Amino acid sequence: MKQIPLSRPDITGLEKKIVCEVLDTPYLSMGPKTRAFENEFVKQIGVNHAVAVSSGTAGLHVLIKIAGVKEGDEVITSPFSFIASSNVILFEKAKPVFVDIDPLTLNIDSQKVVELIGSNYEFDGKVLRNKKTGAILRALLPVHIFGHPVDMDPLLEISEKYALPIIEDSCEAIGAEYYSKKLGKWVKVGTLGIGGVFAFYPNKQITTGEGGIIVTNHENVARIARSLINQGRGDNPVWLEHIRLGYNYRMDELSAALGYAQMLRLDEILQKREEVAGRYYELMKDIDEIELPYVADWAKISWFVFVIRVKDSIDRSKFMDFLRSHGVASKPYFTPIHLQKFYVERFGYSAGMFPVTEDVSSRTVAIPFYSSLTEKDQKYVVDVIKEALRKA
Repeated sequence: MKQIPLSRPDITGLEKKIVCEVLDTPYLSMGPKTRAFENEFVKQIGVNHAVAVSSGTAGLHVLIKIAGVKEGDEVITSPFSFIASSNVILFEKAKPVFVDIDPLTLNIDSQKVVELIGSNYEFDGKVLRNKKTGAILRALLPVHIFGHPVDMDPLLEISEKYALPIIEDSCEAIGAEYYSKKLGKWVKVGTLGIGGVFAFYPNKQITTGEGGIIVTNHENVARIARSLINQGRGDNPVWLEHIRLGYNYRMDELSAALGYAQMLRLDEILQKREEVAGRYYELMKDIDEIELPYVADWAKISWFVFVIRVKDSIDRSKFMDFLRSHGVASKPYFTPIHLQKFYVERFGYSAGMFPVTEDVSSRTVAIPFYSSLTEKDQKYVVDVIKEALRKA
């Protein structure tokens, strides 16, 4: 029986060569490969600064700090995401304010964000305050879920009107683009707020094993980020001089070398993933019991995962059990953050509060997806899916 994994990194001889080069140098941290990786990001993403970090979570936490989020503050974000995008808010003892998602893109519904701010907050000329609690709304943290861009123009309008920082969680969306009517052009995700973050876990489009990167067009953001990730050291390279509370969020040289090599192949990797996605669309276009991923005409998606949605009539657990029994890996993506146990205990969330998120979450299934997935194996996956749907 075939065994087809959910994901697999795209590693070639180039990556192995460049990683091995590090072992012939005295640098295993804070060396030239880290700078090379950052510089390649600056060039390809089109930003002024890039700061490599130990994880996407670390990058988001750093930007939360730089945005001035403090205890008791609020940050608007999505309940349909990997939990890190909300946890980083809790790290600073602030509160995530969830807004339900768009049923097509699965991203935070930007118009609902506008409506929430209009109804729940008042502007005192300096900050937005919650009318009921007095808490300050300190930032917006949209998540470009599954590599599909968020509808950013309404959020950009809010940001300008109230001087409210935007932190882009682009961890799943390297290379994705958004057509902004406001700006009149296509822009890469991660470049629209005070900073954006990309992540490189092994199931991502490119990988460093573990790791992430902060990108920004603001020199001050980059300067403070470099200090925060390196135990709060100052700009003056005096040995062991620390000017602020910081963290060890640095990326090591071996990870950076792998990332640098992957960035040299970024266009190739993204193209191969797009081809795999295209084959899935063709193979499954006539299956009525599932919904295929939606791509808006104002978006250029970067394929992170391929997530289908089964119809309500399908028992998802039985469906996934059948896939597993036939060697086809699958996972539900994502459990709603507001229904995670400690969020329920801490904030009193309950089922029914964000109905679109809950409905989508109950029906999503990620199927095998990676750049080296062959057409033959894809046909096998789809044949098993068809049989599983009949059984479920």
